[in-house]
Amino acid sequence: MHLKLKGLFLFFFIYYHGFCQLKEATPPDYIKTINFKGNTPEVQLPVLKLGDQLTLEFDALNGNEDDFYYKIQHCNFDWTPSILAKTEYLDGFDNQRIRNYENSFNTLQIYSNYKLTIPNQFTTRLKKSGNYVIGIYNSYDELVFSRKFMIYEDKANVGLNIKRSMDIQYLEEKQRVEIIIVPKNIQLNNPIQTVKTLIVQNNNLHTAISNLKPQYTVGNQLIFKYDSQASFWGGNEYFYFENKDVRAASNGVQNIDLQDLYHGYLFTNIQRSNNPYTYNPDINGTYLITNVDGGDPSIESDYVWIHFSLKTNPEFDTSKSVFIYGNFNNYALNESNKMSFDSNRGIYTGAILLKQGFYNYKYVTLENDVLNEGSISGNFYQTENNYKVLVYYRDLGGRYDKIIGLGEASSINISN
Repeated sequence: MHLKLKGLFLFFFIYYHGFCQLKEATPPDYIKTINFKGNTPEVQLPVLKLGDQLTLEFDALNGNEDDFYYKIQHCNFDWTPSILAKTEYLDGFDNQRIRNYENSFNTLQIYSNYKLTIPNQFTTRLKKSGNYVIGIYNSYDELVFSRKFMIYEDKANVGLNIKRSMDIQYLEEKQRVEIIIVPKNIQLNNPIQTVKTLIVQNNNLHTAISNLKPQYTVGNQLIFKYDSQASFWGGNEYFYFENKDVRAASNGVQNIDLQDLYHGYLFTNIQRSNNPYTYNPDINGTYLITNVDGGDPSIESDYVWIHFSLKTNPEFDTSKSVFIYGNFNNYALNESNKMSFDSNRGIYTGAILLKQGFYNYKYVTLENDVLNEGSISGNFYQTENNYKVLVYYRDLGGRYDKIIGLGEASSINISN
């Protein structure tokens, strides 16, 4: 009886852990600047076309030249592991050591830059479209961090229209996304059941809207014209700074100081939620690693302590948790980007160790585990935001969720 119970428990343990949703594991403090290199210079959401090269890059600041290994897992639409065997979605092998790394050159902060490229001599091809999670492990087979990425096939045209909200209450604050999907030489059977969508604002998966179904069809077109279900807060343009020269104050940097490392002190930002909207071009929360000397930015850009400060309105509730927010840490909210309130100066302050470059950032609040991106920045329908829509399809009897199309649009020309 005891053995039967143990066997039953083991079955449920394996079942539960095999089918729970995979989340991105937060890296330790010594792992910095994790990014996927794509076809654009700035760091974007890693959405790749089937057959394109995948490049993942990160820095280890411990100076140990550690060995790191990678494993790749194919996932369903809801980020649970798919039932596909590894040989079905991967040609070659994973769980291989990342052999391409270089040590930093001419920097105060010593680090090793690791670069994984697929295809490589061991992993020659990812064969299926869909969701993926790549995990980076140390020599003891312990997970160091993980990241999500997506691969799509070009089997459908995805058209996007960015509109103002139809709800008069949010007319000035929200943007909604209308979608038209037109398949290319494929038949989408029973699309209400088999087609799913993911709408992503500014490459941030944490705030994405998922699983909207087509409302109706016109010929072979699938039409989505939701209001509240497909609406995002407009937010505001991101703040930015540039420190490609660590020895001189530049855009957004008020002054610099050299201690053990360089310290850059940004101009104090103000709360904008009660101010009128002002257009200010940004790169929608992303960042670009660069340096003024024109050397290899992967190994010749130094790390700098960036000091942020925020002046809130007198009526702002200072008991709220305030975070510095952006793609630089994958839009995570943790102690490393949490701010402290300086009651003597009446401002919030925070410092983050960042690699030289051009960065977008904003300030957000977290209250009762609810993220509010607009409590400090405000929400404006005029804000220029980037939207991506991924279309998933699992045919009747299919074994995994394909991504059959990608659409992209900006709200710069938003209409009623």
